[in-house]
Amino acid sequence: MLMPREKTPDLSLPQLGGGRFDLATDGSERGTVVCFYRGLHCPLCATYLKELERLTPDFAERGVKTIAISSDGHERTEKMAENIGAVNLRFGYDLSLSNAREWGLYISASRGKTSIGIEEPALFSEPGLFVVNPDQTLYYMSVQTMPFVRPHFRELLGAIDFAIDKSYPARGEYKGEV
Repeated sequence: MLMPREKTPDLSLPQLGGGRFDLATDGSERGTVVCFYRGLHCPLCATYLKELERLTPDFAERGVKTIAISSDGHERTEKMAENIGAVNLRFGYDLSLSNAREWGLYISASRGKTSIGIEEPALFSEPGLFVVNPDQTLYYMSVQTMPFVRPHFRELLGAIDFAIDKSYPARGEYKGEV
């Protein structure tokens, strides 16, 4: 189980536009928002990522980088980036399902074509949202078993502002007896 204030699993993937995304060397001043999404087949993901794309400059103003990641390959990831009009948001692709599991993401099996007529992959990860500190320790996480009811990026920006202003630590770190 991932724990706040502890190192997250490694995350190194090819990135749209060339090169690799490597969480360990991302070089953000205050951290990285890692948004795992289901894939091109998910219309809710497209809507969600449009909002992250729109707010990525606001995260950058706070010294926080953003990236959207799925187990889709290059072609499907490129199509998703195109569908949402991505200019600011980085995209990583080819997330292995074993790496997704290391991050605590749930895995689903295909149910065929979605409501937008795109075939689901045989297996894919469900959504997860993480804020990872520059030292690759976990600050915040939220994982879902379904595509519905995700954290709002505007609220996450407000939480980051509060954390910066108050030097608020990651919470949920207690591992002792209860």
